[in-house]
Amino acid sequence: MPGSDDRSARNELHDPTVGLSSDDRARFSRQLELPEWSEGTQADLRAANVFIAGAGGLGSAVALYLAAAGIGRVTLADPDTVELSNLNRQILYASGDIGAPKVTAAAARLTSLDPSTVVRPLSERIDERNARRLVAGHDIVIDCLDSLASRFVLNRAAHDMRIPMVYGAVARFTGHVSLLRPPETPCLACFVPDKEPPTPTPVLGCTAGLIGTLQATEAIKHLTGIGEPLAGRLLVVDTLALRFDVLDVEKDAACPVCSGQDAG
Repeated sequence: MPGSDDRSARNELHDPTVGLSSDDRARFSRQLELPEWSEGTQADLRAANVFIAGAGGLGSAVALYLAAAGIGRVTLADPDTVELSNLNRQILYASGDIGAPKVTAAAARLTSLDPSTVVRPLSERIDERNARRLVAGHDIVIDCLDSLASRFVLNRAAHDMRIPMVYGAVARFTGHVSLLRPPETPCLACFVPDKEPPTPTPVLGCTAGLIGTLQATEAIKHLTGIGEPLAGRLLVVDTLALRFDVLDVEKDAACPVCSGQDAG
């Protein structure tokens, strides 16, 4: 788990602002009252540079809660436009956004929430040609994609560049969350079957919101070094039964991404 040395190194890299403004102290006052929190913790978030892949149901909750928490820079990548059918679960958007590029509408919403958050919108679909370029320079990658093929491309890029990734997935009333931290933990390909669903999977909107909120929490924990992250563990959520299970996951010796690549 990252400690004070990790946070100091990250702050050196990103040259964070010196101290908090009076507006920051007011905006984040409830966080600053937490015994695990401090102005230094808040500065860690202001110094952070986060890549969010996908601006749908998961990405909406992730982006909103990270901006609200005080993340300094967010890159949001999604090639789609807002549709009416998105609005029951993609809470970044309103009816007036229908037809607009998702990342454009999302950037406007996030900067209206906190003008200090710098949002970089990218209307790009993640593929093997651009994945490494897109994630380069970020402190953490958050997987909010709905295509398994794109997830695996993102996983390989994050693994090869040694960038931690928060995995999240949702279907119907269930969801998964895990923190992948190369090279110490399994990568996504170690424990997710390479089998794309034949059709889009239905989902209850608030289930996507819950899983996205948990992804944001894992990202904040990693960036600040507080709490116990889901590194090497998979959270399985069943909202119908209101059941939360945490499973240990192990590296696959035959993994096409990380087997034989992490020694030394």
